[in-house]
Amino acid sequence: MAQLRVSLQMLLALSLLAITPFKALAEDKPAAVEFDYQAFTQDYFEAWKGSQKPDATKEDLEHYLSFLTDDVGYQHLPWSDDDSRQPDGKAALRKGMTYYLASHDEYSAKLTNQAYGHNVIMIEFHTVAKGVHPDNGQVTHHDNGSFEVLEIDNGKVSVIRHYSK
Repeated sequence: MAQLRVSLQMLLALSLLAITPFKALAEDKPAAVEFDYQAFTQDYFEAWKGSQKPDATKEDLEHYLSFLTDDVGYQHLPWSDDDSRQPDGKAALRKGMTYYLASHDEYSAKLTNQAYGHNVIMIEFHTVAKGVHPDNGQVTHHDNGSFEVLEIDNGKVSVIRHYSK
């Protein structure tokens, strides 16, 4: 009986030794940080507005682009129907947005609606803009609502679907 007791004590001690490292690893693992959709949405929208203002700089543009993955997909319906992620997605947006940088004489945008969850953010906003189109020198004026669906991947926007007139 004494031998059985010693064997059981040894088995218990070995079991505890086997479990302890895993328990320690579980305790050392940092808790997953909850993604703050509300803060991200506000920061993203403010960065977007900054990239559209009349005196927007390349630094304003880079700040906006910092919210995007390098392979971001961009779809602007009805003009572009491809939302696939491309290795040069951010570089292509940088090139296109640089061409239009500071082309507005007036710009304002107001976030009017938002919803989020499951790695998706939906924003609706109203924009009033006036400026000179860099292609043809014509005065442009926009006063319209827009809707965007943003897919989030590791805390950054990976796909943008923009809907407006």
